[in-house]
Amino acid sequence: MSVSRSEAASAIVRPAMPDPRQLMRDLQVFRDPQPGRSLWELGITLIPFLGLFAAIIAAADAGYLLALALTPLAGLFLLRLFIIQHDCGHGSFLRERRSNDWFGRMLGVFTLTPYDCWSLSHARHHAMTGNLDKRGFGDVDTLTVREYCERSRTQRLGYRLYRHPLTLLGFGPAYLFLLRHRLPVGLMKEGWKFWISALGTNLATLAILAVPIWLVGFGVTLAVFLPTLLFAASMGVWLFYIQHQFPHAYWESKSDWSFAEAALMGSTHLDLQPVLRWFTGNIGIHHVHHLSSTIPFHRLPEVLKAHPALRDLNRYTAWESLSAFRLALWDEEQQRMVTFAEAEKMMG
Repeated sequence: MSVSRSEAASAIVRPAMPDPRQLMRDLQVFRDPQPGRSLWELGITLIPFLGLFAAIIAAADAGYLLALALTPLAGLFLLRLFIIQHDCGHGSFLRERRSNDWFGRMLGVFTLTPYDCWSLSHARHHAMTGNLDKRGFGDVDTLTVREYCERSRTQRLGYRLYRHPLTLLGFGPAYLFLLRHRLPVGLMKEGWKFWISALGTNLATLAILAVPIWLVGFGVTLAVFLPTLLFAASMGVWLFYIQHQFPHAYWESKSDWSFAEAALMGSTHLDLQPVLRWFTGNIGIHHVHHLSSTIPFHRLPEVLKAHPALRDLNRYTAWESLSAFRLALWDEEQQRMVTFAEAEKMMG
């Protein structure tokens, strides 16, 4: 028999939390896009990325290890391009929806993310995060302890392999960006728009990569592009994981689920060092982002200054976030995430 969140709250130590619905209203003052600032942020990200990518290809002539050493930096710029694409999807980059969409599609060519497919899936993630009856839209798959106990041995093994850090940070990102995004997986029957998005992104990416392939060859281009992409993808999955997978996250059945509570209580504040905060576009301030997703990424720190109580709510450092990869299941009884070892003890 599961217990409600209010009944379990006494066992959970939380910092004082503002009223989510009132906070949503208070945050409206931060929501207006600032086109000049947005285009500046795009310029200081895209231009260095292209220049660095060209420099890495040129450095490959002096030795592949030298070129390889520069790919993490290029990967960080690519990650930031994805964050800007993410803002386009929320309509917070520019004022007009059409302009946001076309900039998002352009950036999707670099991030290998078909914009129209991703933006629909991501919108569903925002609308359903923390809802036990609406899982499966842009989330890391999460079972409850009860569901895990009901699975067969083979199914449990498959889930264990899926939740392993090597899968989540290694095989998973490679599969997602190199294979899954190449087709409108999950949206194949939703209309031609999503086929055009996926296949059009593929063709545009190939057209851009044709330039370095022509100049230095397919092998060198691939040896530079793949590590850059996979580093950015793994960093992105790490961010996405800790944003919603933490000990006292928020999961409720549909009847008890609240959008505002799920946004604020079910998302973290990943408090990063300034350099990483810049490269990740402040997306670590994720509880604020989920509560009011149309706030431009460069304005999220302003929210913390205006509402200091949000700084310590679900706050984790980069180092602390690593321990969250041990978590695997949601325990409805205790209202918290647990490890496989803890679940095995419960099963007897």
